[in-house]
Amino acid sequence: MVSLGYFLSSEEFTPSELLTQARWAEEAGFQRLWISDHFHPWNHTQGQSSFVWSMIGALSQVTSLPVTTAVTCPTVRTHPAVIAHAAATAAVLLDGRFVLGVGSGEALNEHIYGDRWPRAEVRLEMLAEAVEVIRKLFAGGVVNHDGRYYRVEHAELFTLPEQAPPIYVSGLAPRSSRFAGALGDGYMTTMPDADLVRAFRDAGGGEKPAQGGLKACWAPDEASARRTVHERWPNAALPGELSQILPTPEHFEQASELVTEEQAAQTAICGPDPDRHRERIQAYVDAGFDEVYVAQIGPDQRGFFDFYAEHVLPRFAPSQLGGAIR
Repeated sequence: MVSLGYFLSSEEFTPSELLTQARWAEEAGFQRLWISDHFHPWNHTQGQSSFVWSMIGALSQVTSLPVTTAVTCPTVRTHPAVIAHAAATAAVLLDGRFVLGVGSGEALNEHIYGDRWPRAEVRLEMLAEAVEVIRKLFAGGVVNHDGRYYRVEHAELFTLPEQAPPIYVSGLAPRSSRFAGALGDGYMTTMPDADLVRAFRDAGGGEKPAQGGLKACWAPDEASARRTVHERWPNAALPGELSQILPTPEHFEQASELVTEEQAAQTAICGPDPDRHRERIQAYVDAGFDEVYVAQIGPDQRGFFDFYAEHVLPRFAPSQLGGAIR
């Protein structure tokens, strides 16, 4: 049976709000957490972007749920040896309930040193080498590495979990999904696309876990939900590779001026109809995902969790989930 998780949006909420959401998610019956890893939000309306490793330390003290980064780019902004250090400590704090989700990154977060943003195939090469470095450090002992993109000299992690954290790899297209199958301990994407899951499994993913993420905007009426999505997340409707190559929130705001409310609303489940929420999750189940993570857009988080606890979560794991938040 599918496992349902909640997606903590670091771009939209303050650190204290994220911690409250994590507690509410566990009380409502969600079984897992995703948390985004960004240096910038996509626009100023979202307005936040906390440091994910500080947040994971705090989360370890307020929830017993497993946590996955969705996703960390270990190639440009942060050296993979530093990511290995952070991830190992996160796994210790979470008592083994940590998954390092990685991806090839976005210029929005990775351009901050002023370096050239590599083309897609180079980013994948860098990601493969970064994962190699991280796994060497997870294995313990002194690591030296002289690669094409990274150098590590006499590095050793002294705080290690009993078992190395699994590394899941994101893929949004057939090529990157096959790459994830060859490299990752699991797969992550944001579309209920059976072909992408199949590409991952056929390329070496086999029966490894597949995680899918989606956005929702619960509200008492659909019209207000659609307005909220358009105000806060119009970037989700931008086509093609724009989300990977635009470098600043200002650029995303300029491009998002072309996004209509109708287009934005199509990127999330809007409104209070439980059937629509259940149907969208079921689409991921039917596509072969093992875990599905839902992000609630907008300020009405309490209403969302009560709604999901009563109307959505029991449909997928009735024996394990509780009632509405009190």
